Amino acid sequence: MSEIIDLTMAERRMKGALEAVRREFATIRTGRANPAILDRVEVEVYGSRMPLRSVANVSVPEPRLLSVTPFDPGSIKQIERAIENADIGLNPQNDGKIIRLPIPELTEERRRELIRLARSYAEEGRVSIRNIRRDEMRDVHELRREGEISEDDERRAEAELQKLTDEYVRRVDAALADKESELLEV
Repeated sequence: MSEIIDLTMAERRMKGALEAVRREFATIRTGRANPAILDRVEVEVYGSRMPLRSVANVSVPEPRLLSVTPFDPGSIKQIERAIENADIGLNPQNDGKIIRLPIPELTEERRRELIRLARSYAEEGRVSIRNIRRDEMRDVHELRREGEISEDDERRAEAELQKLTDEYVRRVDAALADKESELLEV
């Protein structure tokens, strides 16, 4: 069966989709300081857009505070502007050398918004996993049409793909449940 269809490729792609969902979840702000919140921030410096982590060091000196230290002190204004424009709900405080980002308490309304966002990321992940299954199923059906595999092999491959898909959808759902409980934590 393993030579008929390569489930490891499908599993690798599904694992990548799961990791993408987890990375998206990491960018959602909770009540705690987490440097991943700033992963989507891009700074306009040196004539191009660069990820914040390429132009500054992000640290967590306190549980509710992020500290951004630019590698080039001359780019501090651009970094501050990029954080303000990123719409992540943080107010940068610039002292000329370091940008401090106090993490405010989340309001109930903001928590609900963030949960909706997390659910949409999870749904994108589920769709991605199902698309991988669809692509692999199409390959299996093509092998059957060409006469390279029997109908029984086709059914077995479909069952294995479905089992793999269900497992990765379950993992996305578990990651979503963890993120929701983290967001609801006061």
